[in-house]
Amino acid sequence: MEQSAAAEAAEILAQARRSSQTIEGLPSHLQPQNLEDAYQIQGALIPLIEELSNGKQVGYKGGATNEGAMSLFGLDEPFVGVLVSSYMLKSGDTIADADCKFKLLEPEFAFRMAEDLPPAAAPYDPDGVRAAIASVMTSIEVVDLRFTGGMAAGGMQVIADNSAAGYWLAGTEYTDLDAIDFEDWPVTLHINGELVAEGNSANVLGSPLNSLTFLANNLCMRGGGLKAGDIITAGSCTAPTPAQAGDECVADFGSLGKVSVNFGS
Repeated sequence: MEQSAAAEAAEILAQARRSSQTIEGLPSHLQPQNLEDAYQIQGALIPLIEELSNGKQVGYKGGATNEGAMSLFGLDEPFVGVLVSSYMLKSGDTIADADCKFKLLEPEFAFRMAEDLPPAAAPYDPDGVRAAIASVMTSIEVVDLRFTGGMAAGGMQVIADNSAAGYWLAGTEYTDLDAIDFEDWPVTLHINGELVAEGNSANVLGSPLNSLTFLANNLCMRGGGLKAGDIITAGSCTAPTPAQAGDECVADFGSLGKVSVNFGS
């Protein structure tokens, strides 16, 4: 894709954010035809998101981290998005109804990196990636999109739109990774006190550490890499679950505690 076309597509997506509107899709001549196109548009979009929200890039998100989600998007691998500081909140915070259209909840494990993982040392394996982690956090990602049809826009357009990154809420942070069985950790989601979803860390590529490893290698293949201090949210332990205005939502990570988000009416 020509750089000018990627920039034009990114501006359309940024304008949808500025105006709090959705669009049917990118114009046909600007739609990404492959992963390279999609990430090129995403790369052009991130500075625009930073500018309009007065934020900065602070990490990454993994998406489509199970076979069902990959199939839905027509992909054979997960995808990667960027976390921007202005959309990162704390457990218990409220998101205004007008600021988030789709409100899809995803309870996730997230990681803070202690060391860089540069392209020169790639590819990485899960043990090498684990050794570079400073801490793990419980969290909720609130997925949001700029497309009227939501996920039906297709994998390439979703990736272009920063991989459906909406808001992210941080729970409790732990430095003892050995205390967590990442291959088998139950997680539940409650809305207004009612159980609405049950899941497990194993739903995230078998372990969130596998998702983090994929993301680290994917970034290296595209000329980037994880940096010390980056926050990476690894993918949802449950099926994405819709919420509505006025809802009180809680992700329960058992002995690791709860993470909550409220939506204004």
